[in-house]
Amino acid sequence: MKLNKNFTLLVTGESIANIGDVLYMVSLISMVFALTGSAGAASVVPFTITSSMFVSSLLTPLLIGRVNLKWLLAGSQIGKTVLLLVLGAVVAMLTVENYFYVFFVVAGIALLDGVATPIRQTLTPHYVEPDDLLRANGIAQTITQMIQMGMWFVGSLFLLIVNAQQLIWITGGLFALSSIILCFLQSVSKPTRVSERKLEQIQEGWKTLWKVPVLRRIAVMDGLETIAGTVWIAAILLVFVTDALHAAEKWWGFINGAFFAGLIAGSLYCVKYASQVEKRLGTHILVGAVMSCVITFLFGFSKLPVLALLFSFAVGLFGQMKSIPQETVIQTSVPKEKLSTVYTSLGALSTGIFGISSLGMGILADWLGIQSVFLVSGLLLAIVSIIVIRSRGIFVRHIV
Repeated sequence: MKLNKNFTLLVTGESIANIGDVLYMVSLISMVFALTGSAGAASVVPFTITSSMFVSSLLTPLLIGRVNLKWLLAGSQIGKTVLLLVLGAVVAMLTVENYFYVFFVVAGIALLDGVATPIRQTLTPHYVEPDDLLRANGIAQTITQMIQMGMWFVGSLFLLIVNAQQLIWITGGLFALSSIILCFLQSVSKPTRVSERKLEQIQEGWKTLWKVPVLRRIAVMDGLETIAGTVWIAAILLVFVTDALHAAEKWWGFINGAFFAGLIAGSLYCVKYASQVEKRLGTHILVGAVMSCVITFLFGFSKLPVLALLFSFAVGLFGQMKSIPQETVIQTSVPKEKLSTVYTSLGALSTGIFGISSLGMGILADWLGIQSVFLVSGLLLAIVSIIVIRSRGIFVRHIV
């Protein structure tokens, strides 16, 4: 596999930033909970982040075409560094009466994060040869999931050694290092035509999703899968472990860890067998969709913690075996110049739906019981499977 050195810089810079993101979240949630003693106040942190990233996904198209993508990515990381250093400076002055000011900084960092994610996905095809694109996506996903699985544990251990403010300073150092690395990326060409009308700029990605048949179907699938995926949030999993499995809380961590292990296994499969997956993108998307549906049903009605653990691993495995080929389809379905607006639209769709559906799933679990949400999730994934079966022929790698 021949990777442009820029891909290595991109993955390295983003990985360091992702490590910092997790440590920042650990320190912030710990700090807010220590100040207030309220789990509800601590839960406002992820809600603020999701809401801000949704707004950012809607507004990012206004910058695309006016700012070079490389500098848009590096600049967003530099902005995050500055905001985090400000947060580190004011932490010592926070009290239970004024802690809510933290959420303004959190919102600012999340707004910048919402810019970075679609730009990273857009830059990958610029730095990688078409034949290596699927393997590159697999490598990026493997590293991301390993960071997600390991750093929450590492972050918790850090808090045994340093306090929340010191952990924020450490995160600031990681953000600064990431910013420096991303500044060394090679610049890529900007779109040749940019509308002067702001509404048209915001609508461009949505119009592309609607006009390109495969992207239209993927957008629908993403929406359904986002709703279905909210059953895997920590709060619902904890209730499932205690009420459905009647198991100790430690199984909550085991099952959550097994899901991330499955994601990593799926990514590694796509990296190792990239050429075979490349030849059968539609088949892998179909198998991943159908198996995710079946296993979600099995997980929801499982009674043994060990079985739930295995099913959680399998959901992560088959979900990733579907998502990596699907990302390759997206990246090759439109010209590279349009990818950034496509990804910002898909990002807005997923974050907006996730925020609403996570609340809805929680209400449904209280109303009909915890197993009902897994039944709903399985039914939504069944609809996704039907869409893939009916449209399997269009899930191929295009040359645009």
